[in-house]
Amino acid sequence: MIANLHPALTDAAASARAALADALASHTRAQLEAHDGIGADGTPTMHVDTLVEHRILEDLARHRVNVLSEEAGFLDHGSTCTVVLDPVDGSANAAAGVPLCALSAALAVDGEFRQALTCWLHTGDTWHATVDESCGPDGKPLRPSDATRLDAAAVSLLRPHIDKAAGHAWWEVAKTARRIRVLSCSTVDIALVASGAVDAFADPGSDTHRLVDLAAGVVFARTGGFVLRDLHDRPVTFTTDLTQRWSGIAAATGQLADELATTIHTALTQPPREPPCLSP
Repeated sequence: MIANLHPALTDAAASARAALADALASHTRAQLEAHDGIGADGTPTMHVDTLVEHRILEDLARHRVNVLSEEAGFLDHGSTCTVVLDPVDGSANAAAGVPLCALSAALAVDGEFRQALTCWLHTGDTWHATVDESCGPDGKPLRPSDATRLDAAAVSLLRPHIDKAAGHAWWEVAKTARRIRVLSCSTVDIALVASGAVDAFADPGSDTHRLVDLAAGVVFARTGGFVLRDLHDRPVTFTTDLTQRWSGIAAATGQLADELATTIHTALTQPPREPPCLSP
């Protein structure tokens, strides 16, 4: 744990873990998967998202920080500090009982990301960072791998979009990389790049990520020394517009990030006539 981490970040993680545990104990899968409407990011809100976000917002109220959250949007309390929050990244995993989802939060001060925390909600494993220091679940500073080549890299990817050019890009990365994982939890994927457990993570061209997915990664990358970029070089900066999207790439080194971007760009501009076959 980092001593000077803002308590709003640690309180958000504690609230999220408690709220998810209560939700799983008192609701069925169908209830947790039910849609409560459309969130501020323009996508459907699962009931599990509502339950966890509501508990977090209640607990953060005493800190009087602004909050930018995936479902509720921007809550302005007149502070110079804003917590950018994804209460449950991996909602489908959480609702189904798959133990792989996370709270991810970043603290922006006057619009600049300064601190970050990502917490794996089922285990409590947590990655922290400020502009000066970082630590992973083992208490050691975040340290990415030294991988530079895609064909020697372990890469996490978003699920493939078979009916789009992004499906072709997904397959091009998958068949080139040494190993592929699909965790369906981008914030944990980025944290694993930060700690060196995987070499890279990418959205291969589907423009799926919102600021709440990438904000913590901005701080992790700055402190940990890996690369976090958008496929199309759009800067990942603070905004209260949750409908804005990025196609994010996190990679241990600049060389690996560049090769991933080139592979994806080439596939997007030269898609096959038929969707790729992903069967063995």
